[in-house]
Amino acid sequence: MENVRVEREEELTLVARKPFFGLPTACSTSLPVYIYLKFSKIPFTLEFKNNYPDSDQIPFVECGDYVAYNNVNGGVIKTLKEDKIVDLDSDISSTPEWVSMKAMVESWLKDAVLYELWVGSDGKAAHSIYYSDLPWPIGKVLHFKQVRAVKQLLAITSSNAEEREQEIYDRASMVYKALSSKLEEESFFFERPTSLDAVFLGHVLFTLHALPETSILKSKLLEHPNLVTNAEKLKSVYIDSNSPSADPSSSASRRGPSRWSSKPEYKSPKREKTEEEKQFRRRSTYFLASQFIAVLVFITIFGGSEDGDVDDDGIYE
Repeated sequence: MENVRVEREEELTLVARKPFFGLPTACSTSLPVYIYLKFSKIPFTLEFKNNYPDSDQIPFVECGDYVAYNNVNGGVIKTLKEDKIVDLDSDISSTPEWVSMKAMVESWLKDAVLYELWVGSDGKAAHSIYYSDLPWPIGKVLHFKQVRAVKQLLAITSSNAEEREQEIYDRASMVYKALSSKLEEESFFFERPTSLDAVFLGHVLFTLHALPETSILKSKLLEHPNLVTNAEKLKSVYIDSNSPSADPSSSASRRGPSRWSSKPEYKSPKREKTEEEKQFRRRSTYFLASQFIAVLVFITIFGGSEDGDVDDDGIYE
């Protein structure tokens, strides 16, 4: 493809969150990176990492000793471009219309997805993406922490919740209308795929497939049939028909043996436990029980709190 610059010989590896909802990765941040690499037509391997659901480093791209993290230098796509690994925007990134459109997608539409995923829904989609592999108490606490962080990031309080919700949806509607008018019946906004197309396609597919049928954001997107039809067409061309091989077993750990195995393990004959071992086991049981109770107390005490200072460095989508 023209206008694609690649200055590395090693194959790229995209490390993302697990697939779900019929998508190669169900994470709204990972999906645009996946699509960006697909648009570039550069071979890459897809691997999954699910054991750190609150890590804002994911997704990241590896290439030999090179790594581009999500939480460094404005994200994976920007880093890949600036480091001249993969650049789809080399001759268009200074175009005012392109810049303004991408800014709207990466701010207003990103805010809308954050709101729907963590605040404006029942949380089932977020649980499926991030916490379904974790014990319930841990997933519950992490989800609660993320909800509080998102509310602070979006400046939502108990007194302005309705007003902020309306503002978020109004802005999303404005973006959909503008992009629908720009795209018309074309496949891409500027004749060929760029990072703008990758980010927006990722947003549309996530909204259509991951958010519930009751989603207000999805209903506003469906008001623009050309955006929906084009997204499904691009999905069939770039995702469904030509997906890189992915190894779900890599989700437990990328650099070490998996903790899970389908092969039966050899069991050594049982021996009588010593008194020290029995005492240690009893203490371990008491410790786990105390941790579980602490989690329940945490949820009970802070469950009704909507305001308060929260560190937003850990925001993830």
